[in-house]
Amino acid sequence: MLSRQRICGGRCRWRRSSGRRPANGPDASGLKVLIEGALEEEQVELLAAGRYRRVETRRGYRNGFYERDLVTQMGIITAIRVPRAREGGGESQVFTRYQRRQAQVDGLIREVFLAGVSTRRVGETLEVVLGEGVSAQTVSRVARSLDREVERFHRVALTDNVCYLLLDAVSMRIRSATEVRRRLVLCAYAITAMGERRLLDLRLAKSESQVAWEAFLNQLRERGLAGYHLQLITTDGCPGLYAALDVVYPYVPRQRCWVHKLRNMASKLRRAQQAECLAGARAIYGAPTRRESVRRYWAWARRWRLEAPKAVA
Repeated sequence: MLSRQRICGGRCRWRRSSGRRPANGPDASGLKVLIEGALEEEQVELLAAGRYRRVETRRGYRNGFYERDLVTQMGIITAIRVPRAREGGGESQVFTRYQRRQAQVDGLIREVFLAGVSTRRVGETLEVVLGEGVSAQTVSRVARSLDREVERFHRVALTDNVCYLLLDAVSMRIRSATEVRRRLVLCAYAITAMGERRLLDLRLAKSESQVAWEAFLNQLRERGLAGYHLQLITTDGCPGLYAALDVVYPYVPRQRCWVHKLRNMASKLRRAQQAECLAGARAIYGAPTRRESVRRYWAWARRWRLEAPKAVA
């Protein structure tokens, strides 16, 4: 299918329509106006002269424009007028060279890929949203950028303002080229002095051995987490993690995670007992004071000592 486009000076040329779905609606048209306005302002700044202005400081001359499309989250913005210059135009910051997609669209591609959709199916899935298919090669290229971001995440310096450190290993299903298998991921969360909770680091590991945890914690120290402000480290009951903490953060108080404690307790209970017994146990650490917490513990222990001695133990 052929469509006619008007270029500067009243001339027309013909091009073959791609059949891609353009973005429509007031938001899309408004976005196109904003982009073209930004390109025009950028051209004025690069040439140091407005349109039809004669100034001695001019750094170049206009040479019409060309048209290009941009894939956005609203769809494809078609036929955007991009100004050209004979010299002095420089590289546009609105469009980076050979980059047709907004960063948000690349982020969308990565999110769909990380959800487990194959590279070939990603293009088919996003075609409904973007109006344009994405090739498997493009998906692979965008996904490779994740490796660089992960590497930067592992190297970023840490601020030693962490008050509470939460350590645990998470079992995740990892998809490879041939199979799906479970892998351990060592994780470190922090609660800062400002009350902010954030992920400090995560690493794939073969096991929860002392060697694996010690290497993980030493990297945190090397990146800046000296632990001068650490008040508490919360862990599960992993022996390897306890041994590693004895080496890296030996003087910081520790506490067993209540979630892990309740899970272990639930394994010692019959299903009919779990709701009431675990609710009473949760009330222990929800007490406003230590005295009240101790009182709740003894009341709970008396209630369940005969029915569930292993859970109380």
